[in-house]
Amino acid sequence: MSTAIIILGFIIIVALSSYATFLILKLKQQKKRQQAEREVTANAKRAQVLDDIRYIATAMIEDRCEISEGVVRIGRLFEILSLSERVAPDYPSLFKHFELIKDHPIMDARQALPKQERMKLDLIRMKSEAALEQGINDDAKKLADYQAKAMH
Repeated sequence: MSTAIIILGFIIIVALSSYATFLILKLKQQKKRQQAEREVTANAKRAQVLDDIRYIATAMIEDRCEISEGVVRIGRLFEILSLSERVAPDYPSLFKHFELIKDHPIMDARQALPKQERMKLDLIRMKSEAALEQGINDDAKKLADYQAKAMH
C-alpha cells in the first residue's frame, strides 16, 4: 500500500510540475506577444513623429510656418524621439536657434510677461532668425526628406 501512495504522490508531483511548466511557457509567449505589440505601437508613433517633422520642415520652406515656430516644434519632436543630440550636428543652424529660444514662454505665459521682457525676448529671437535664416532654411530643406538613421 505504501508503494501505491509513493507512486500516486510521484504522479501528482509530475502532473503539477508539467502544469507549472505549461503555465510558465504560456506566460513567456504572452510576454513576447505583448512586447511585439508595444514595439509595433512605438514604431508607428515614431513614424508619425518623423512625418510631423518632415511636414513642419516643408511648411517652413513654403512659408506656411514661421521660422521660430517651426524650429521649436521640430526641436521638441526630436526631443520626444530622444534624437536631439544625434541629429543636432546635421542641422546646426536649426538647433543653434532652438537652443536660444526653446525656453522662451509662449501663449498665456508670454502674455503674462511685462511688455519690456517680451520685447527683449523678441529682439533676441529676431536677431537669431536674421543671422541664421539661410542656414535654418537649408536645414529645413534637408529635414523635408529626413529619414532616421539606424541606431547602433
